[in-house]
Amino acid sequence: MAPKPDALRRLTKRSQFQRAARGNRAGRSAFGLQAVDAPAPDAGIGFTVTKKTGNSPERNRIKRRLRAAVTACARDFIPAHDYVLVGRREALSEPFAKLVADLGALIVRVHAPRSTEQRNSSGRGPRKPKQ
Repeated sequence: MAPKPDALRRLTKRSQFQRAARGNRAGRSAFGLQAVDAPAPDAGIGFTVTKKTGNSPERNRIKRRLRAAVTACARDFIPAHDYVLVGRREALSEPFAKLVADLGALIVRVHAPRSTEQRNSSGRGPRKPKQ
């Protein structure tokens, strides 16, 4: 039986999360998204929420909301890529429609080609010219 076109693999191994952390990143106030090419033919998705975010019921609620947003955006994920959503505390108070809209926008953003200026930037402002 062939998998559904919008079927998503779950990332479970630490090495998968570490590989995604080296890929492209984009963020919003409620969560960050990391994406990297994957050897598997379908898209993989993983969730992480640190203990700094809150106690376990709060962290679990953040993960449940992010899982629901991923389900709503399942068709937007590109096959042969792994994605990791890094939940933040703001995910508890954001309206669900905004979570879904932000996720859709971030999927597009992590796959957008970057110019050479952006590629060399650390994100901390312009570089000093070399002398």
